[in-house]
Amino acid sequence: MNPIPNGKLRTAAVIALCWCINAQAAISEVEAARLGRDLTPVGAEKEGSENGSIPAWNGGLNKAPAGWKPGQVDPFEGDKALYSIDAGNLDKYRDLLPAGQAALISAYKGYRIDVYPTRRSCPVPDFVAERSRKNATTAQMNGNGWQIEQATPAGVPFPIPKTGAEVMWNYKLRYTGLGRKAQISALMPEKDGSYTETKQWSFDYYPFNDPKANSLADIGGVEAKLYFDLLSPASRVGEGYLIHAYADKPQDAWIYFPGQRRVRRSPTFAYDNPVAGFDNLYFVDQINMFTGALDRYDYKLVGKKEMVVPYNSYKLINKKNKFKDMLTPEYVKRDYMRYETHRVWVVEATVKADKRHSFAKRVFFIDEDSWALLHVDMYDAKGNLWRVQEGSLWAAPDVQACIAYEYQMYDLVARRFMTDNWTAEGEVIDLTAGKEGRVTNAMFTQDEMRRRGER
Repeated sequence: MNPIPNGKLRTAAVIALCWCINAQAAISEVEAARLGRDLTPVGAEKEGSENGSIPAWNGGLNKAPAGWKPGQVDPFEGDKALYSIDAGNLDKYRDLLPAGQAALISAYKGYRIDVYPTRRSCPVPDFVAERSRKNATTAQMNGNGWQIEQATPAGVPFPIPKTGAEVMWNYKLRYTGLGRKAQISALMPEKDGSYTETKQWSFDYYPFNDPKANSLADIGGVEAKLYFDLLSPASRVGEGYLIHAYADKPQDAWIYFPGQRRVRRSPTFAYDNPVAGFDNLYFVDQINMFTGALDRYDYKLVGKKEMVVPYNSYKLINKKNKFKDMLTPEYVKRDYMRYETHRVWVVEATVKADKRHSFAKRVFFIDEDSWALLHVDMYDAKGNLWRVQEGSLWAAPDVQACIAYEYQMYDLVARRFMTDNWTAEGEVIDLTAGKEGRVTNAMFTQDEMRRRGER
């Protein structure tokens, strides 16, 4: 099975020539001058598509609509779907879809994709624009092909990428605010229409998004710090998970076990080790669509392509929704999903010869405007499509960024699916918690983890 959909890829020859494991030199001043001119400040094409399906970028949703809070206001509520893709017309639109979406349409009766007018809603703060421009000529990849060097925080590291690894770092270090907190739910539907819910507090802190930092050294080389405090099911209440992700080494992780009242380092909480409580359907590095070090794969930059992807997912996050109404035993009800045509970077990751991973190949689809990861196709060692993961994306004018938070994962072999990072019913995500001091760097220590667990 070919993991990349057929069609015209917008790939320059220089991209293919530069894909290598040697250190990647920064681009020239002449090329960097395109930022803010024919490219947006973070490297997307400013102009729309030739056929008009993608409009020009005009700054995004940088002003909050009246009454704005995530999940309470839909800026595009009046939009109507332009067309739908289903089993009856899949061949007509197959070239616009990741292989995983086509597989879901073929596998599940009633699964469809409603395509809406394209809204390029992602804004760019001025300091992100300034630092992205600086990074364009200074940020580099280490000679090992997966570590990053000389990147200035709060900017996209490689706004004009030449390799797949550079695109992946743009995804990992994209600007989404300094820190946030939310009460979230992971849901696993059952065949009888019920679902199991794992509820937890989630705290995220992103040192690289701090505009006060001037170098990776200033933030200790830390990419992100995550903490999860379980609230349900009853058998797991009080469990805690702490993750530190880095720019130059694999992540560290610790687990707090309430029965033992102790924190233990967990070197196995990484890569393709299963996440507890999800029937082996969910690997650690599938958290947040993809997390952890880039060291187990080679990343080929296939190119950029116009595709139908989840976008402006305000219907999905609407706080009037009830989980029981949103789920079928096989997939998220289609009326809650919105898709649009956007340009995405396509990166094909293949396990290195001297490494191992249950997914022999992954194909990533990353939005050009936000660098958010919107879709992942995952293949087994025989080249068969195994799992499909789709994200969400919505503009948050309060932090001047697009947020990719909620996601779904479908296992085509087990014929089951799950969701994660769905904000719990009745709860609203706090996107400004880092800026306003409700989430701080001091919260992400083993001592603080122990203190929270013993309360």
